[in-house]
Amino acid sequence: MPKPSLQVLTLGCSKNTVDTEHLLYQTGDRFVVVPAEEHPAYVDYLLVNTCGFIGDAKEESIQTILEAGQRKGRGEAGKLIVFGCLSQRYPDELPGLIPEADAWFGARDLDPVLRALGVEPSAERRNGRVRTEGRPGTAFLKISEGCDRSCAYCAIPGIRGAHRSVPMEDLVAEARFLAARGVRELVIIAQDTTYYGLDLYHRRALAELLQRLSEVEGIEWLRIHYSYPAGFPRDVLEQMASNPKVCPYLDIPLQHIADPVLSKMHRHCSSEETRALVRDLRARVPGVVLRTTMIVGHPGEGEKEFEELLDFVREARFERLGAFTYSEEEGTYGAEHYADSVPPEVKEARLSALMETQREISLSFNQSRVGSVERVLVDAFDGETLVCRSRFESPDVDGEILVRYDADVFGSLSPAELCGRFIEVRILGADDYDLIAEVVK
Repeated sequence: MPKPSLQVLTLGCSKNTVDTEHLLYQTGDRFVVVPAEEHPAYVDYLLVNTCGFIGDAKEESIQTILEAGQRKGRGEAGKLIVFGCLSQRYPDELPGLIPEADAWFGARDLDPVLRALGVEPSAERRNGRVRTEGRPGTAFLKISEGCDRSCAYCAIPGIRGAHRSVPMEDLVAEARFLAARGVRELVIIAQDTTYYGLDLYHRRALAELLQRLSEVEGIEWLRIHYSYPAGFPRDVLEQMASNPKVCPYLDIPLQHIADPVLSKMHRHCSSEETRALVRDLRARVPGVVLRTTMIVGHPGEGEKEFEELLDFVREARFERLGAFTYSEEEGTYGAEHYADSVPPEVKEARLSALMETQREISLSFNQSRVGSVERVLVDAFDGETLVCRSRFESPDVDGEILVRYDADVFGSLSPAELCGRFIEVRILGADDYDLIAEVVK
């Protein structure tokens, strides 16, 4: 009897991708897994792993569920199962709105989803994953779930629940599993990576985790994402400065710099504390590349506060910066207690001004690297060019280093064989976000 087929459509952030990969590994060999990018004539089980963080993400999730329901209605899918953040956030409303779905589950526990597939969860398989991403050399490693912070604008604690660290031995086992399958870079993720360990070990244990992960054979780069500035553990900087496997790169969303805005955001980190942390990062980890995220148009942000933000960005010179406009999210403190008083057109103008300021900073940083020789990890091949990253670029959010494939240089190594490998390149040119390079023969 042929195995039933299973397809999972994963939306949202890399944390959802990790959830999908864990779920697929738990199913063992029970199913024929159909890649998300394929469009089969029929699948027995069609799953949608949703995102429900902000408005655009919610709209994308709902549209994907509706399209999946249409596939089922055309006889192209047997059962439609929805899980993840959106269904966790709206458990009572969605089933009535989209009756085509056979089952709805939340985001905090994958076991009910597995049981709906007829699979009993296995503790022996909890540290394995079926890779679904196109980068063979890189994997995201989710070290905790949920969040104990109370940022006024954020819906994540209400969706994902309280902070729960993954035991260190499980993460090391997962890293070994991934390394044995060719992964060379682990991107450390969580809602707040610097909070890791407080619930299990009654102390911040990210630095110890980095040390233990760096001892896994095959892992050569460790990259830290989603760090919270308040209470930042300085022993992490010691790892970044002294451990060659810990990239001198930190993603630390600061959100703003003006005290009136930080206070309304409930960030628990003042302007001076934020500035001191940035200075400390620069001093203790020479050459560190900092990535941050800012919100413009949050309640409490007037022209004075926005100008302070622009001045801070010029002063700190973040190598990487992303930004978005504030939007009210139902159920958050901000939506219930603040008026969304900044007009949309003002928000957009501020966003444009901030990103133009950052564009010049990013370009200057990239231009400073022209002529340097850097070790890069090959992510993909686009037909002519190897798409690569150095220690200073993180997947999905930063620019890329583009290298023309030259058979005379690589000899018998095909582009496919190069993906997931390290090569040395010389930087030849730079634009705002990407770099052009050649292989060092």
